[in-house]
Amino acid sequence: MKPLFNPEVAASTAQNTGRYFPLDRGEKLQSTFGEVVSRHIGNLQSGEWFEGEVLLVTGLSESGKTRETNEVLKRFHAEMVLLPNGAQARIAQCDLSRVGGWKDLGRRTLKAMGYHLSDKARLTQNEIWTRVAYQAEAQGIIGIHFDEVQHIFAGKSDNDREMILDNFKSLIKNRGWPMMLIMSGVPELADHLRALDQTQNKVTHVHFDEIDLAEDLNVIHEIVGSYVSENGLDVEDDLLEPEFYRRLAVASAMRWGTLIKMTIAAIGKARVSGSPALSRDHYVDYWAGKANVNSLSTPFTHNAYQTMFRSDKPFQVFIS
Repeated sequence: MKPLFNPEVAASTAQNTGRYFPLDRGEKLQSTFGEVVSRHIGNLQSGEWFEGEVLLVTGLSESGKTRETNEVLKRFHAEMVLLPNGAQARIAQCDLSRVGGWKDLGRRTLKAMGYHLSDKARLTQNEIWTRVAYQAEAQGIIGIHFDEVQHIFAGKSDNDREMILDNFKSLIKNRGWPMMLIMSGVPELADHLRALDQTQNKVTHVHFDEIDLAEDLNVIHEIVGSYVSENGLDVEDDLLEPEFYRRLAVASAMRWGTLIKMTIAAIGKARVSGSPALSRDHYVDYWAGKANVNSLSTPFTHNAYQTMFRSDKPFQVFIS
């Protein structure tokens, strides 16, 4: 019986998932983050009271915003910037959920800081967030990255959304330890933040655009070439044509994160098959399996790929 675990797939995934391909939007995020975090630390050095800021990062699902943000924070922590009290400046990361409210988020935030609050602890919402502020200052945590922030607004009334925004605002205005917030999510998140002017005035927005076929074909070429080279593979000639890059962009629903993940998966299929070169068939096999369609009905094989596959419906065939 064939083993379920495939070491070739695991090795290929491990080798490639940790790689980072620099894109222009990543450089923009790094530059913007650098300005915001430097202002924040400068304010702490002044010893005067100040209000923190919000760095808003938006983009479609699988656009790569979480990966880019993680890379920025990885670089920042590696710099080991010291605060006036001698502690190393850190930024915690917390994923948001559709389930639970502000009290639950406080528990999640404490956990992200490494402080485990017992489920049996009977604390009020205010007491939990007071502990968040205390732990942040004690640990040198100057900010929090909240990922997929749109989830906390899902299904909420206007009043509830306003209350959530007021609570976020209280973090950046905390007199004892004002926080810098990084909030990432889908483009609609920007609309939620605009609902409260006082919060919006503190927001710096970086948006990740979709792939632009008129401008980005060469970047796609560099991505595919970089990953292929890193894995010691050749590449079949038709993968070097602009037409293939257009098809790859459509297959990725115009999202950089999906394009990179698809290329990693295709390389994994090439390695498993023992092929010396990455081919169109490796992409076809992955896309067809993901979408559960015949191999003839993929963006890599169908003549009408430009109209049959929509960027708002990844891995789906659209028939008018």
